Amino acid sequence: MTGLVTKHCKPCEGGTVPYDAEQTREMLKQLKAWIVEDGKLVKLYPFKNYYETMAFVNALAWISHREDHHPDLQVSYNKCRVEYSTHAVGGLSENDFICAAKADALIQP
Repeated sequence: MTGLVTKHCKPCEGGTVPYDAEQTREMLKQLKAWIVEDGKLVKLYPFKNYYETMAFVNALAWISHREDHHPDLQVSYNKCRVEYSTHAVGGLSENDFICAAKADALIQP
């Protein structure tokens, strides 16, 4: 588990700027199986069934509310695609990586 999971998102107003390509590559090293696609941080989570998928989605919704940073979700019977980007800065920020780490922590044994 990375140190990102212990951090909290910061408000975007007041100086948050998007990461450049090098910063993004460095931050990706702290996450497992996340990719950047169309300027968004993306991961597909597979599950055994609908119940597990929805349990993950509901837990992620709670984290998103608490951090005030909300992903785009594509929810299916046994999978959930999670996409993060910081709309306020027009790119990726530390907030996206923090929330990605927290999403991963939901499924850790």
